[in-house]
Amino acid sequence: MKANSTKLSQLMKSVEIPFIKTEVPEIKVGDTIQLGLMVKEGSKTREQLCEGVVLARRRKKSLNTSLTLRCSFQGIGVERVFFLNSPRITFVKVIRRAKIRRAKLYYLRDLLGKAGRLKQIFN
Repeated sequence: MKANSTKLSQLMKSVEIPFIKTEVPEIKVGDTIQLGLMVKEGSKTREQLCEGVVLARRRKKSLNTSLTLRCSFQGIGVERVFFLNSPRITFVKVIRRAKIRRAKLYYLRDLLGKAGRLKQIFN
């Protein structure tokens, strides 16, 4: 039974490899990133920029790698989940890195203004 599951996982990895993006920079929780997203409106497509703090990251090295990004849109906090290997994502750029001690930053949801700032790492 175990041999069949390993064969299946190897088969899944071989199918996923061509679809995994290689030009994505290393993104950690707490980073402030800028993300380009292709949005289709009617018959036209345009690129929408989204900038925010990464609250969570899931499945680091697979095709299903996703991250939760918290953006501020017109003074309201908006959280969106993005799949990094999606063809709709055109680019990802790390703007700022922060010193954090948590794996998930969900506590930032409750903080407002200066209380929600993270300590920046200067490298």
